[in-house]
Amino acid sequence: MKLLAIPSVDIRMGRCVQLVGGRPETEQVYGDPVKFAQRWVAEGASCLHLIDLDAAMGTGDNFTRIAEVLANVRACTQVGGGIRTLERACELLGIGAYRVILGTVAVRNPELVRKLVELAGGDRVTVALDSRSGKVAIEGWKILTQRTTLGLAREFERMGVGSLLFTSVDVEGSMRGVGAREIRKLVGAVRIPVFAAGGVGTLDDVRLAREAGAEGLVIGKALYEGRFTLRQAMEVAR
Repeated sequence: MKLLAIPSVDIRMGRCVQLVGGRPETEQVYGDPVKFAQRWVAEGASCLHLIDLDAAMGTGDNFTRIAEVLANVRACTQVGGGIRTLERACELLGIGAYRVILGTVAVRNPELVRKLVELAGGDRVTVALDSRSGKVAIEGWKILTQRTTLGLAREFERMGVGSLLFTSVDVEGSMRGVGAREIRKLVGAVRIPVFAAGGVGTLDDVRLAREAGAEGLVIGKALYEGRFTLRQAMEVAR
């Protein structure tokens, strides 16, 4: 099965950054998000993962920067981070996001997900399941709920959501390896596509995610740190 290799462009205070486990104090700044988005597309990316970290953490918002990225690249772009209202989700779809990723708000207010699916269609809606030891974490991963990843996945599938984004919070940004077992379990529990993120450090991780049945793999720090190239990842993904 073919896997989609998806470069991540995480934006904080207008700059392209990478964090470990979502912690601001681990921030590594790389530069201009527009230039990085253009670079990944030039290197062959057909899809980009664009995240507003300030909005996710409730410390601000990079809407203008995201609009700039969307206006300057031609790729199927999924946008997430702090989307808390129907209006903001529709606004992002309106300025060129192919799909929006709902995280905390999906867990806290499933009715909003249902409305967005009705309004925009399931294909344009992804729900993020950020998992720590099998339980879903919300509020920028600060709060661990008692909801299980598999239970919520099935609920959102029934609601008509087009895809799920599974992030293993325990390894996110660490380049210590993907949670292949958890990905496989989730893929086996639902019929909709599962995108995976977190912990990618080697080309072997790309292979493991592909073999686990993920539709796509979000790759961040490993690309920015030059562990391998996007072209190499795409070759393994095929």
